[in-house]
Amino acid sequence: MAGVVTVRLPDGSTKELVEGTTALHLAESIGPRLAKAAVAATVDGAEVDLSAEISDGSTVSVVTAESDAGRNVIRHSTAHVLAQAVLRLWPGAYFAIGPVIEDGFYYDFELPGGAHFSDDDLGRIEATMREIMKEDQPFVRHEHSIQEGLSLFEDQPFKREIIEAIGVGANEIDAAPGDESAAEVSTYWNSPVFTDLCRGPHVPSTGRLGFFTLMRVAGAYWRGDEKLQQLQRIYGTAWESEKALAAYLHRLKEAERRDHRKLGAELDLFSFPEEIGSGLPVFHPKGGTVRRLMEEYSRAQHVLAGYEFVNTPHISKAELFETSGHLNWFVDGIFPPMELDGGQQYYLKPMNCPFHILIFKSRQRSYRELPIRMFEFGTVYRYEKSGVVHGLIRVRGMTQDDAHIFCTREQMTTELFTTLTFVLSLLRDFGLEDFFLELSTRPEGKAVGTEEEWDEATDALRSTAQKMNLDLVLDEGGGAFYGPKISVQARDAIGRTHQMSTIQLDFQLPQRFDMEYVGSDNCRHRPIMIHRALFGSVERFFAILLEHYAGALPTWLSPEQVRVLPLSDAHQAYADGVEDRLRSLGIRVSLDGADEPLGARIRRAKMTKVPYILVVGDDDVAAGSVGVNRRGSKQPERGVPMESFVDGLAKEIAERGSPEGAGAVPGGGA
Repeated sequence: MAGVVTVRLPDGSTKELVEGTTALHLAESIGPRLAKAAVAATVDGAEVDLSAEISDGSTVSVVTAESDAGRNVIRHSTAHVLAQAVLRLWPGAYFAIGPVIEDGFYYDFELPGGAHFSDDDLGRIEATMREIMKEDQPFVRHEHSIQEGLSLFEDQPFKREIIEAIGVGANEIDAAPGDESAAEVSTYWNSPVFTDLCRGPHVPSTGRLGFFTLMRVAGAYWRGDEKLQQLQRIYGTAWESEKALAAYLHRLKEAERRDHRKLGAELDLFSFPEEIGSGLPVFHPKGGTVRRLMEEYSRAQHVLAGYEFVNTPHISKAELFETSGHLNWFVDGIFPPMELDGGQQYYLKPMNCPFHILIFKSRQRSYRELPIRMFEFGTVYRYEKSGVVHGLIRVRGMTQDDAHIFCTREQMTTELFTTLTFVLSLLRDFGLEDFFLELSTRPEGKAVGTEEEWDEATDALRSTAQKMNLDLVLDEGGGAFYGPKISVQARDAIGRTHQMSTIQLDFQLPQRFDMEYVGSDNCRHRPIMIHRALFGSVERFFAILLEHYAGALPTWLSPEQVRVLPLSDAHQAYADGVEDRLRSLGIRVSLDGADEPLGARIRRAKMTKVPYILVVGDDDVAAGSVGVNRRGSKQPERGVPMESFVDGLAKEIAERGSPEGAGAVPGGGA
């Protein structure tokens, strides 16, 4: 007689099942809807196939297709189908790895004879994948010894390399985790002619898949190492339903429309001259105006919040970064040194923090001065590999709105709360509203300081974050080498998540630099240091805002706020007067004379996303009015009194508003 096992469900309840019950049987016993949606399960924190048997006392949850974990299972399984399709179409191809990535997956291949995929190949690969899905092949898990695995993949050099690495304890992507005594690898069998090395889990069969598309082909180095083979990579996306796939493809199309690199060129904001080098942007007058406005507003708010402004050089002797630890822990991100003054090594600065520490140490400090809040728009330089440089998002020269707060241990909690509150307030002023927080903890093997210090710092940051009434997620091992951090994550107008501000609590650099202040007891004490970058970098924040608003920046940030168009040459003098009046009030205004048809001039102004286009004709000259074309509005407003327009515009700028009005979807207008 079969025994009984008891399992615990996510809501805390328990369920008794017949011994030998699988995760799928559990889902069926709860309800047919859950069973239909199930793609995998989690047993005691580990993801498993639905065919996995459940043991007594386990805590089990069913992974459904529409969940993040479920989508990952679907994407991973679809990657296997992609690999089988390529091997079916290109016999003798080598396949490497096919992991899940954000919103999709990829698979790397080496084709026979050094052949390359083209975009034209994607259609027939997709067709073959759909044939495999129609065949409803099962995903059957097997365990093998290392030697069995090597034999199974004797004709697949990349798989053999992965298995050999697992055999000596490596934790390989898209394969079973390794340890020093690893003796097995796992595979998934789909058909007599296709097996793949994989840690799983997978959907029960290929028939559960189908809502996918292949996106593009690209080159990729094996293991990301440019010294190794260049492989052919196919990217794809897969979802739980046709509706979800269509929504994602729409978001991609919208993201392409909002791409800051495209908008930067169209709106004449910035460029990347090849003569200067990769990742080194230059800002044109309009882009420079937006940067100035961003920085001026930030400076004004920092003054109100009690920050003091400092300025530091762009290079330093190597010894400064040896003391800080950057040459030990961050050397791959630093440009090579320059040798000056008889062999003295200098580095372009990758961080501002050591410089601010030296300002603190320039004289004896008293507890009465603390907290000291230093702020700088400091330009730093990071050596990013050419493959990861991306527009303004990932650059090699950037300006950080960097602040460092030096305080007593007793002031630490208050300063953290005040700093995070200030950060969120300023981000909201720029029109970002949808936030969550991420807490990054000690990076194992890459951290300085004791576990007790890290625990204290992490607990302080966690406590601060929990007071913000925002979702808090954990990023295990994601802290800097000197301390844990809180990252403010913001969702933009189309739901994408961007890391914005960071706040790091640091007990280590004050020790490394032997920082001290004199306390009320006349004894010397070590200050606490808080690192804070609000924009992250001006360049990256610029890019995020540009994409969030689809180039249609709010009026206060727009490089050109008003464009005046005379209907004909007869109205030029009145248009000049309108322009002069607005410019005298500090409005950024231009005039486009009547040497072209009005329609062409209006279209040109709309293409540059000017918030307000004013057209003036006979009636306006007589009445002292303007015709207002408001960005995003389908109909112009005729005969608006000039002073009424000026008053409304001034109010909108003061309130940091947009012509589309409150509640409008950013970038939704013309």
